[in-house]
Formats: sequence, C-alpha cells, structure tokens
Amino acid sequence: MAEMTGRLEVIVGPMFSGKSDELIRRLRRAKVGGKKVIAFKPTIDQRYEIKKIMTHDGAAFDCLPCSHPYELTMHSRGFDVIGIDEVQFFEGYRIQDVIPTLINNGKTIIVSGLDMTYRRQPWINVPWLMAVADRVDKLSAVCHKCGKDAVYTQRLVDGEPASFTGPTVQVGGLETYEARCRECFQEANES
Repeated sequence: MAEMTGRLEVIVGPMFSGKSDELIRRLRRAKVGGKKVIAFKPTIDQRYEIKKIMTHDGAAFDCLPCSHPYELTMHSRGFDVIGIDEVQFFEGYRIQDVIPTLINNGKTIIVSGLDMTYRRQPWINVPWLMAVADRVDKLSAVCHKCGKDAVYTQRLVDGEPASFTGPTVQVGGLETYEARCRECFQEANES
C-alpha cells in the first residue's frame, strides 16, 4: 500500500480578491471527489456567521471556529482535506508547528488569507506558508478607485486612509477596507 502524501495549497491576496470563494470552490470539489473535508476559521472572524466561512457576496461553507492552530490537529482526525480561512489571524501562534504534522499525516491543507497588512507588510506566518507550499495562488482584486488590478488592502477611517500607527488586526469589510492598486494606495497624512 502506497503511503499517503499530503500537500499544502495557499491562496493569498488583498481583501475582495476572491480568496474565500476559491477556498470554498476547492473544498466543494474535494467533497465531490469523495474526500472527507473539514474547514476552520479563527474565532476572531465574526463578521458574518461564526460557524461558516462566508464570502462578501454570501457564499458559505460550514466550519469550526478555533482560537489556536493546535485545535486543527485535534478536530481533523479522519478527514482528508483541511480548509483554513483567514490564516493570517493565526499570526501570534506558530501554525508552522502544526502544518508539517498534518502534511506528514497525508492531509491536504488549503489555506486562504491576506498576504499583507494594511501597512503593506507581510503577515508573520504567511511568507512561511507560501515558501513551503506545493501550490501558491496570489489573487488580485479590482481597485475601488480606478478599476485596475489591486494588490493592496487600504484601511479607511471616515473615508480617509488609516494611520499606520493603528492596530494591525481589525476585522471588517467594505465599511473599513478597500482594495487598491499601487497607484491608488495612500498613506495617511500624519501631520
């Protein structure tokens, strides 16, 4: 009997680029293929429904909210494919300690999340995930200002660019963020 080989797929990009849509599509495809699938998201993401991965346009996939990556190993026994949405929110934890074990146990892990903060800096865990992945897909959004391909997430406060001195983690949607291209991204006027 051949040993099962696991793999890691990473889907990244700015907000509104379709990362969760693509994650849900792959998880549904795995189910159609007869795989046992489970999905997770960080407990901090309570924008829509707590026990569902939700897209901005309403597509959904059942999931378990978790507060620590070690919960992934506890709840994924007996599953072939593990989906993780908003993986950047595990930045304070060492997801690097969990992912290799799951792969070595023959699991296919598909993660999606932001690659950069609103300051245009990489999230702590995401570059590592991208480096060790079997597959990486970097999606772009449509710039909310000009319609070009957007690679950045612009945080807004009262419609103006947010100060880079604010907290890194602030869960929100269109009321707080826009996708922006390189030309339209603005740093806050700090004067």
